[in-house]
Amino acid sequence: MTHPSRNQAGAVNTRTRGDSTDRPGTMEGFLERQFLQEQLCLIICGHSGVGKSTLIGRLFWESGQIDDDQMAALHAATKKYRHQAQKPDLALYLDGLVDEREQGTTIDITYKFLSTHKRRLMVIDAPGQEQYTRNMVTGASMADLAILLVDAQAGLLPQTQRHALLCSTMGIRHLALLVNKMDLIAFDAQIFHHIKSTFETFAAPLGFESIIAVPISTTNGVNITERSPLTSWYPGPTLMGYLETVEIKQRPSHPMVFPVQWVNSGHQGEKGYSGTVAQGTLTTGDEIRVTASGQTASVAAIITMDGTLASARAGDAITLHLDREIEVSRGDVISLSQSPLEMTDQFEATLLWMHQDEGMAGRGYDLKLANQWSSAAITNIKYRINVTTLAHEASKKLQLNDISVCNIATTKPIVFGRFDTVPVLGRFILVDRLTHATVAAGTIRHSLRRAQNVHKQALSIARPDRERLNGHRGRVIWFTGLSGSGKSTVANALEVELHGRGMRTYLLDGDNVRQGLNKDLGFTEADRVENIRRIAEVAKLMMDAGLIVMTAFISPFKRDREMAKELVGPDNFIEVYVSTSLEICEQRDVKGLYKLARAGKIPNMTGINSPYEAPDAPTYVADSGGASVDSIVQDLVNLVSRE
Repeated sequence: MTHPSRNQAGAVNTRTRGDSTDRPGTMEGFLERQFLQEQLCLIICGHSGVGKSTLIGRLFWESGQIDDDQMAALHAATKKYRHQAQKPDLALYLDGLVDEREQGTTIDITYKFLSTHKRRLMVIDAPGQEQYTRNMVTGASMADLAILLVDAQAGLLPQTQRHALLCSTMGIRHLALLVNKMDLIAFDAQIFHHIKSTFETFAAPLGFESIIAVPISTTNGVNITERSPLTSWYPGPTLMGYLETVEIKQRPSHPMVFPVQWVNSGHQGEKGYSGTVAQGTLTTGDEIRVTASGQTASVAAIITMDGTLASARAGDAITLHLDREIEVSRGDVISLSQSPLEMTDQFEATLLWMHQDEGMAGRGYDLKLANQWSSAAITNIKYRINVTTLAHEASKKLQLNDISVCNIATTKPIVFGRFDTVPVLGRFILVDRLTHATVAAGTIRHSLRRAQNVHKQALSIARPDRERLNGHRGRVIWFTGLSGSGKSTVANALEVELHGRGMRTYLLDGDNVRQGLNKDLGFTEADRVENIRRIAEVAKLMMDAGLIVMTAFISPFKRDREMAKELVGPDNFIEVYVSTSLEICEQRDVKGLYKLARAGKIPNMTGINSPYEAPDAPTYVADSGGASVDSIVQDLVNLVSRE
């Protein structure tokens, strides 16, 4: 995580942009949260235009931390961007980006430090618009307390409730509800109390330890640092009074967690294990355990850029030297031997979907948790949380900004912890394999019992034994293309030829499989994903039996074919793209499907009203509209023989 850069006034500006999972200041902040005990870290959120930036400017102004030069710059910026000169627009103190100043809104996260007589505050300003929800999550992952602004005229909005839910999901347990723009409703106590009680009713199930409501006006400075006679009916503290006195309970002592980021060798071949202590304390002489292998050793030295340390604590970047050589790799997680960590390959998580492309059960992604990477899939979308009512709603898809509870399975066991007990091992991101965009952020609720109850059984007869008996390798030949392209025709002819040569084969055809195994699935995008997932699992089992398995399915989505390829193994996967054009497929229309689709009677027909994503680099391209079936089959037989 990159440390923010400090300007002359002691303010810190850190911006987050882009989808890269390894870029400083992006979702890495979500993965590398550090708790600073000497200060209160708070996030200011609320819907767009509610006054967040103005509030922060007001806090700095009334605390005497805006100097004359900065005030002169504020006057100039106000005249340029707001076309007024009477008094400075304090929001411009924070809105440093030109886009923000021109739009009058925050589009990125900004961090600033503010010192009072009693406490040091780290203030995070989060964007209010729904499309920037991912940025708000980044900020919330670092905060101990949330300030949620509400417009007194507008009342509670869905985005207000979304932010409250996200703050709760990210582990924030203290919240200040600021009812802003009270001057625009003549400081009406009845409206304030209605907003307060409505919010408290909504937030009751969210698990906040404390909620306080304060009537304010950021424009006029009402109840920011001094109590105002305009709200004589309000008995509570000012905002600054609350921030200086609120007690944030110390987080419970967490086990030491050291994710290994890099393994290096010294001049004499001595290995060092580099990374950042994520939580807890590590001391020279401690016995450590590598969670994945179970191997143990003692800490011989803790090395930093500034020399050797006797002990390291959360946030320290170190290189670890051990008293003996053990097997440690990048991504391994080290703990103290007396406080072992857990592993799982299936867990339930709360997931925030952050991408325009929909997520669905069965589709594969890359998962990053600490420094661990694994292929993963959403196996079940249990429900979506309605941000207005908090009701649990059935859903088959994950759409942008949805907050849902899902089951997730990884292809290998990973070191984990429940987010509420081991935060650093309880949060993760999902990354799209094709675009490398971060599509979701999640927090682990608990491991699934099936992860502990289901174990792989060692068998006496393995795939190599079956392949020797068959006299050839098992593999999967995956045919993909539009309906009517000739997939089944070519696959069937290939099986006849291979069978005639004494090879053991099986053909999985789309229509045949849908009459049995996948009879319960329709043709929506979510059902198509699940259809391919099941076929890939069956094909893998058949390949393990030593068979040459041919699958003839439209399989329209690249991600799903990539999932199948990874499942069976790239060395075992032959992708055949039957590239017959849509025009020829429609001319053939052997099943009459295109005619029905053109008449609007089939809503999810690939190529007509549902997309087909052609392979970028298939193993073999067959054009049954231009080449004979015999020549295609001969090419494929030669390909299988070479493989």
